[in-house]
Amino acid sequence: MASHHQDHTVEHAEGQHHEGMTKGKIWRVFFYLLALTALEFFIALVLVHGGVVQKGLAVNAVYIVLTLVKAYYIVAYFMHLKFETFGFIMSVAVVFLFIIYFIALMLTEGGYLHTHYNPFPHWANPQ
Repeated sequence: MASHHQDHTVEHAEGQHHEGMTKGKIWRVFFYLLALTALEFFIALVLVHGGVVQKGLAVNAVYIVLTLVKAYYIVAYFMHLKFETFGFIMSVAVVFLFIIYFIALMLTEGGYLHTHYNPFPHWANPQ
């Protein structure tokens, strides 16, 4: 029993596990997230609200990309997914993609049913 415990501590000493988050890494990720949020606010309040850029597909695409980058930093560092094995990361990512696909399918089906199916024929379908 003692030798098993001794082997286990040697494995930890050799660095078999991830290094974890240090205070420096936490602050660095915090400032990355702060900068991305400040950029989003700058685009929203100065560029779009100020009339420099028109609201539209390009602005929405920039918001989506910035939000996905922020989500990556939160999941990778604060939820410690970056320090996990590749198999676990892929299993989480595949499940997440299936959930996004399911949501897209449900929104598409709901939009179709809303525009093409009227269960009350005597009531007007608002469009």
